[in-house]
Amino acid sequence: MSDAPNAWRRVPRALFARLGPGLITGAADDDPSGIATYSQVGAQFGYTLGWTVVLALPFMVAVQEISARIGRITGRGLGAAMEAHLPRPLALGLILLLAIANVFNLGADLGAMAQTAHMLAGGPERLYTVAIAVFCVVAEIRIPYRRYVAVLKFLTTALLAYVALLFVLRLPAREILAGALIPRLTLDRPALLALIAVFGTTISPYLFFWQAAEEAEDAGRIPTVGPAVAGELARIRFDTWTGMTYSNAVSLSIIIGTAATLHVHGITDITSAADAASALAPIAGRFAQLVFALGIFGTGLLAVPVLAGSTAYAIGEALHWTVGLSRRALEARAFYGVLAVATLAGVGIVFSPLTPIRALFWAAVINGVAAAPIIAAMVALASRPAVMDGHVLPRALRVMGWLTAALMGACTLAMLLV
Repeated sequence: MSDAPNAWRRVPRALFARLGPGLITGAADDDPSGIATYSQVGAQFGYTLGWTVVLALPFMVAVQEISARIGRITGRGLGAAMEAHLPRPLALGLILLLAIANVFNLGADLGAMAQTAHMLAGGPERLYTVAIAVFCVVAEIRIPYRRYVAVLKFLTTALLAYVALLFVLRLPAREILAGALIPRLTLDRPALLALIAVFGTTISPYLFFWQAAEEAEDAGRIPTVGPAVAGELARIRFDTWTGMTYSNAVSLSIIIGTAATLHVHGITDITSAADAASALAPIAGRFAQLVFALGIFGTGLLAVPVLAGSTAYAIGEALHWTVGLSRRALEARAFYGVLAVATLAGVGIVFSPLTPIRALFWAAVINGVAAAPIIAAMVALASRPAVMDGHVLPRALRVMGWLTAALMGACTLAMLLV
């Protein structure tokens, strides 16, 4: 009998151990720039667009599971798979778009974190920007891979701040359920841009490259073959569904929280996550502002390494470099060099005349242009027996992949037209 309590305590640990790339990827999707997007949607439209996050979930899960399958079964990340099986100019062009979008996104995230640090403690924002960037780069290079992954998994808990915020607010349950479950959309420019922004934020190419690379990294860059494949695919499905559901639950919480505070008080224009935190103080109190701000900072520390890391993985794999966070710095100098340069280029965005919201806009545009062809390439590659060692995508996942590519293509076209 004495072993029973210990057995029950081991259950959460066992479940947490099954979570890895999917959980980290999902949490990184709610980066400071994503928080700004969801805050703006909640502030501008109240509860009415909550359904967009719910609708995005199955599409998001599908593309992330496809990318994870490629990484685990081939033992290589997306950059390597694309370079090996697509026309080289196309593969390199898509990776270049990814790198450019990531730099703009890094600038937006670093800027939001620096603004948040200034709001909480005062001091110069630009100094905070440099300090945060240097800290992230040094941590990725110096902390051993297994320990670093554990740190990233711990940082995913920062997102619970936005769920906790809901417990200190008075919420209209009926309006929230209607907004989350009943699709309503006025066909005007602001509403269409909000819809596009939500899909562009939840389905971003850097997430595909990161999850595939981390699956390959966890596999030791050795293809998963034989009877082990079924178990790994089941783990990937559980990890991905858990991570993306967690991500979207947090996104919906941000929309609800800002709708219940900012929107009802007539504050409908939010240009950054830090703006949303600042605006909360006089309405929901200093505690709510602090919770929101700490969430921004915590998820930023998670997202910056993922953005920079996905860039380094994609470029390094395509150019046949030695890559991987499990590698020593001297083993993978070019890989870590790209990681550092991408992060510092993000710092350059903050120091440029470009505002964080404009950086976020251009990141969304470039991500939108790149997402549809990258998803199409992923589905095509994962449907080839020669690439997947016979473990091709099941029909349902293949159909969802093509639907997601079509959806993102339509979003890109709409972005250019509205």
